[in-house]
Amino acid sequence: MQKIIILDFGSQTTQLIGRRVRELNTFCEILPYNKYPEDDKDVIGVILSGSPLSVYQEDAFHIDLNHIRGRLPILGICYGAQLISYTYGGKVESAGTREYGRQNLQYIDRECPLFKGFDDHSQVWMSHGDSITKLPEGARIAASTETVENAAYYIPEKQPVFGTQFHPEVFHSLQGTLLLKNFVVDICGSRQEWSAEAFVETTVQELRQQIGKDRVILGLSGGVDSSVVAVLLHRAIGDQLTCIFVDHGMLRKNEFHDVMRDYECLGLNVIGVDASEKFLSDLAGVKEPEQKRKIIGRDFVEVFNAEAQKITDAKWLAQGTIYPDRIESLNITGKVIKSHHNVGGLPKDMHLQLCEPIRWLFKDEVRRVGRSLGMPEHLITRHPFPGPGLAVRILGDITREKIQILQEADAIYINNLREAGLYDQIWQAGAILLSEVRSVGVMGDERTYENPIALRAVTSSDAMTADWAHIPYEVLAKISNEIINKVKGVNRVCYDISSKPPSTIEWE
Repeated sequence: MQKIIILDFGSQTTQLIGRRVRELNTFCEILPYNKYPEDDKDVIGVILSGSPLSVYQEDAFHIDLNHIRGRLPILGICYGAQLISYTYGGKVESAGTREYGRQNLQYIDRECPLFKGFDDHSQVWMSHGDSITKLPEGARIAASTETVENAAYYIPEKQPVFGTQFHPEVFHSLQGTLLLKNFVVDICGSRQEWSAEAFVETTVQELRQQIGKDRVILGLSGGVDSSVVAVLLHRAIGDQLTCIFVDHGMLRKNEFHDVMRDYECLGLNVIGVDASEKFLSDLAGVKEPEQKRKIIGRDFVEVFNAEAQKITDAKWLAQGTIYPDRIESLNITGKVIKSHHNVGGLPKDMHLQLCEPIRWLFKDEVRRVGRSLGMPEHLITRHPFPGPGLAVRILGDITREKIQILQEADAIYINNLREAGLYDQIWQAGAILLSEVRSVGVMGDERTYENPIALRAVTSSDAMTADWAHIPYEVLAKISNEIINKVKGVNRVCYDISSKPPSTIEWE
């Protein structure tokens, strides 16, 4: 299959480049800047991402482009453009002040194929502290803004090289998708074969070849990712698949029973395990968020392992790991952003091979695959829910009483979003119990001193970036009144209006 290689130099928007390429029905693979594949026979073009570094720093990320240049079209974005210039005789210097935000193109070279179809004064988004003050040898200016002369350039070779100081992948570059289409489709020659239907057909064939007659175990969470994997595997290998759904006691209200019923309707072979006592016992008194995650991850593996060992002829473990899981778990600098219990390998004593059929998909692509598989819409549109469940939505230690309070508040919140017709417009929503905070209030003639609930709702396309959802005031008022009146232990409701970045979607 044709593919674009995106070399990641550490930019926060590298994954957005990947999503934009996928939206052009073209497969792409994001790799660390120094991991270009030895076998690139299916590669039709290369994109170099941005970076928080400067190309002239001692510790800057550099690569030898000579084995790519001349063989494949190259597009450098921000740092990528600066790196090409720096490598081939250009000059990159500090801009003095950071150039950040909207700019309009004042000049466009209409002969440059990268800007085919662009409007005059097209808006772009700048985010850089360095500027290209001298172009690389043989390069021409492709576009300029009022303050940035070399906003884009190109080297017109047989396999051309392009560089843009602005970020075409972000929403605020209004014709950024057109620029990427010009590169991926017109310049690189993509046949645009990547689609949900093609993915299902190819993956089912690959799974049958990979697994053969072996038995597979899958850990289900109730979320769309593991559910899509289950249906995908079931289509490929049928009864060779056994699913295990572990209830750690921190799911949403009635979730365990509701999800088990859904899986029965899909014809899946599912074993349900109530292990809530073990998880809650091991979490007693633990407040630190990452420690809570690690305990839940460890206990999940222990419970899952014990159940899986009963299936003595299993050879494979399937997981619903998707691309953002892998990206967020370990970035290019090696720093863990957050841990995921389904990323990072298997317990050695399980002796199982790993099967991750949707590991290259973003969340919106997973949903499209689910629809292609004919899954019920309420499973496909279900909001993402963290693996550790409500444990990371209770700030402080975990108790059954706190879980019950949060389950009730969360159920009221989600039900109201559904009734208002807002649920499907929101990427993710949930209530957070601030159990370490006491808030004074008055109910009737009595003074109360109870916990606040924070409501979180965001809009997003892939969870890499997110904005707070603008829920109408009257809906928020109804939710607040209902929670305070019906949930004992809560006397205040707040709404979180922070975006990602700088905040995360979850509070812990």
